[in-house]
Amino acid sequence: MFSRTVFSRTVRQTAFSAIRPAATPVGPSPFSLSLAVQRRLLSDAVRQAIDKAVASAPVVLFMKGTPETPQCGFSRASIQVLGLQGVNPDKFAAYNVLEDQDLRQGIKEYSDWPTIPQLYVDKEFVGGCDIVISMHQNGELAKLLEDKGVVVREGEQAEGEKRE
Repeated sequence: MFSRTVFSRTVRQTAFSAIRPAATPVGPSPFSLSLAVQRRLLSDAVRQAIDKAVASAPVVLFMKGTPETPQCGFSRASIQVLGLQGVNPDKFAAYNVLEDQDLRQGIKEYSDWPTIPQLYVDKEFVGGCDIVISMHQNGELAKLLEDKGVVVREGEQAEGEKRE
């Protein structure tokens, strides 16, 4: 049965190829947008606002909700990881993408990353929740944050904290 099916398919393909030439792709699919085209879809005003947000602190998280009240499990997990890593609150900024639809869509185009949350360290895109957790587990995130000087060291405290 299998050999007959394979044979029949081969005969049909050979017969049709004589009638109709094989389609050859002329260029990239018209349905896939290049990064350059995606960047053009992002308005200058939104791009400038995101540039300013990314530069607002050494560690920036675009998330759903706020650090105090995350609105999705992935945002909550990212905040928890940053807390476990000891990120200095004075060197951290979070932006709630649920408050601004342009920001919510724009940050995806800006980073060419389809999901939220998104973490930036020293103006460089690190990744989403899955990457943040993976880097936390293998020690890469601790090293990155330490190298950038954004963690509170033992004996130090953030500027806004009181000493007891």
